[in-house]
Amino acid sequence: MKTAQLLELIKIKTINGPVPLAVTGIQMDSRKIKPGNIFVCITGTRVDGHDFIGEAVQRGASLIIAEKKLPLDSETVCSVLVKHPAKVMARLVNHFYENPAAKLCTIGVTGTNGKTTVSHMIYEVLELAGHKSAVGGTLGFRMNGSSTPTVNTTSDVILNMEMLQTAVDNDCTAMTMEVSSQGIVSGRVWGIDFDIAVFTNLTHDHLDFHQTMERYGYAKGLLFAQLGQNLRKEKYAILNADDPWAERFSEMTPFETISYGLSPSADFHASHIVYGEHGTTFLLHSPEGVHRLSTSFIGDFNVYNSLAAISALYAYGLALSGILQHLPDVQPVAGRMEKISHPDGPTVYIDYAHTPDAIEKAINSIMPFKKSRLIVLIGSGNYRDRLKRPIMAEKASAADFVIITTNNPGKEPVDTILSDFQKGMLHEQYTLIGDRREAVRLAVGQADKDDIVLLTDKGHETSLLIGDESISYSDKDTALEQLLATHSKSAAPSIPYTSCDGSGKP
Repeated sequence: MKTAQLLELIKIKTINGPVPLAVTGIQMDSRKIKPGNIFVCITGTRVDGHDFIGEAVQRGASLIIAEKKLPLDSETVCSVLVKHPAKVMARLVNHFYENPAAKLCTIGVTGTNGKTTVSHMIYEVLELAGHKSAVGGTLGFRMNGSSTPTVNTTSDVILNMEMLQTAVDNDCTAMTMEVSSQGIVSGRVWGIDFDIAVFTNLTHDHLDFHQTMERYGYAKGLLFAQLGQNLRKEKYAILNADDPWAERFSEMTPFETISYGLSPSADFHASHIVYGEHGTTFLLHSPEGVHRLSTSFIGDFNVYNSLAAISALYAYGLALSGILQHLPDVQPVAGRMEKISHPDGPTVYIDYAHTPDAIEKAINSIMPFKKSRLIVLIGSGNYRDRLKRPIMAEKASAADFVIITTNNPGKEPVDTILSDFQKGMLHEQYTLIGDRREAVRLAVGQADKDDIVLLTDKGHETSLLIGDESISYSDKDTALEQLLATHSKSAAPSIPYTSCDGSGKP
C-alpha cells in the first residue's frame, strides 16, 4: 500500500527522513517485522516498543511511528512522531486491511463468565446451519475446523484485523469474538464496528486491573456504547435480564435490545428446567412460541449461556427452527465442565472457573449428582486479583474437602497465594499444596468411586508459569494419568500432604 495514503490519515504528525513509496505491513512487535513494514512503538505496562527500534530497523522496517524523539539516521530511516501511537496504529491497520469487519456480521461477547462457551455455541450452530463463520477468543482463532492459538482472550488490534481478513478471504459471513474488559479499555477492538454485542454477567474479577466494580462495569459497558449512533445500521444488544448491570448497558446504546434469562419478562427465557448428569432440558419461551430444547451442557449457568447464544443467533437472522435443530448437537468446549472418569474411579470435572461466582455455579451444577464426597481444587497466582481469593475459598467451602494450590504462580510467593485462600475457608476440611501437579494427583488419587472431583481455574490451558519459565502442564492429562495409575493397581498410591484436620485423608 502507498505510504502517502496511510500518512494522510494522521492529522497531527512530524515526519523525519525519506518517506518510503510503499509499505508491506504494520507491526507492533519487532520480532515480526519484515522488510518494508511499519513499526509502531507502543508504550505498554511492561514493555516499551521504543526500546526495540534498533531491532525493527535491522529486520527491515522502513518507517517508524513513535511518540518520542528517536535517535535515528534521518537520511536512511523515516520516522513519524505522533501523540497517540496506539490510536494511529488502529486507524492505519484498519485502512491497510480495508476494514474487514464491515464485510462480516461481527458478534462481540463480553462478561465475567461464559464468554468462551457462548462464543463456541454461536460458532458451532452457524457452522452446522451451513453459515461459514469464525471465532476468536480464549481457545484461539477457529475457522473451517482448524484452530490457531492466540495469547489473550481478546487479541491485539493487528491480530484482530488479520483474523477478520482471514475470515473474509474464506467467505465467512460472521465472526464471533470474546471481548474482555481489558481488551476494551486497552483499545484492542478499535476498528471493529460490532453488529451484535452480547452481555453474559458481571461478577467479581479483574479488580487488580480495574480497582472497583464500578470501573469494571463501565469497561464492559463500552462495548455497547461503541455500537455507535448510526441508526440506519441493523444492530442489537443482547442482555442478561437477570443481571442488574443489564439496564445500565441498555441505556448506553440506542439500538434494540434483546433480553434473555430465567425471568418470565425476558424475550428468551427458560422454564421447567431439568438438570441431568449429561445435559439439560428446558422449555424455551421465545417471541415465536414455546419449544422444548435439550442441550449437552450441564448446570444453570449453561442455561444462561444457551439463552445468550440463542438470542445472538436470532439477532443474526438464523431461523429459530434452525437454532433449535442444531444447538442440541453442540458439545461442551474443552475445559468447561469437561468430564473424565474411570469405571473404578471417581468422576472428575475440569473447569475454567476462576471467579467466586463461577466456582459457586460449578459446584451447584454438580451437587444434584453427588453420591458421596465432593472434592474441589482451587488455585490462582501471579498477583492476579488477590481480593477474590478468600471469596473463592468461601464458595469452595460448600465441598466436603478443598485442596488449595496455585495456578501460574509466576514470581508470586506460593505461601502468599495459599494464605490468601486459606483466610476464606469456612471449615477445616482442606489442605494446602503449592505444587499444582501434586495437588491434582492428590485430588484424584485419594478420591473413591462415588466421589466427585472438581478441578477449577485451569480448564483447557496446557502450560504453567513458574518464575519466568512456562512449562508444559495440563489438568486433564494429570488427572487421566492419576486415574490410570490409581486404578491399575489394587491400592491407591500414597501421596504426601498436610491435612488441616489431621485425618490423613481428604
